[in-house]
Amino acid sequence: MTDVGGHGGSPSIEQPDYWWYLARTDLLHAALSGFATGRTTVLDIGSADGPSASWLHDGTRRLASLDIDPRGLRSNGVCGSALALPFADGAFDMVSAFDVIEHCDPEAEALAEVHRVLAPGGRLLMAVPAYQWAWTDFDVANGHFRRYTRKRAVAAVERAGFRVERATYAFTSVFPGFVAERLARRLRDRTHTGPVDVVEVPQVPRALHHALLAATRVDEALLRRVDLPFGSSVFVAATKR
Repeated sequence: MTDVGGHGGSPSIEQPDYWWYLARTDLLHAALSGFATGRTTVLDIGSADGPSASWLHDGTRRLASLDIDPRGLRSNGVCGSALALPFADGAFDMVSAFDVIEHCDPEAEALAEVHRVLAPGGRLLMAVPAYQWAWTDFDVANGHFRRYTRKRAVAAVERAGFRVERATYAFTSVFPGFVAERLARRLRDRTHTGPVDVVEVPQVPRALHHALLAATRVDEALLRRVDLPFGSSVFVAATKR
């Protein structure tokens, strides 16, 4: 996570085996791994969500990682801000930013920094949370500034000087449950009124954990072939113009 006063690390620091992180790893791989082919110098921004980028660590790439929270850093990681990346212009041929840009304000400055550190033709792989109407105190606690539609994510990336290669929603199969959970949060008293250190994720029974993972395998299979029309996340692959 990056660039939010009062907010610390990703919940994955404490619960890397939470169903959502496990599912997102597989969904990101299904949707975006083809765009990583041949990329050898990679920067993973927001490495506290390392489980979701684990598929990038296949031994064929030199990876650097950056996070504002040192608890989320790998051994070769750098503690720093996505708004002022401590790397040279054109240093990487790919940057991954999985659930990072929504933590950055101004958004344009973070994307400009990604554009700067990418070599010509370099690629951005990005994931962001979907739909501003789904905003709750959970977003506040996580230090989010915004949520996205696919159109909004594409527009932001294109304004930063990228050509979008793919943009799709994800977590479509479990979307009804997501909507119900967000509505339930709206009906309850607000738990969080500001960013917190590490957010506690909603707990689910073990049987439901496995059921949710099984449901997202439908998304995984579909994402290998088609874009999905709705879901709680937006995935984008884009190339520096």
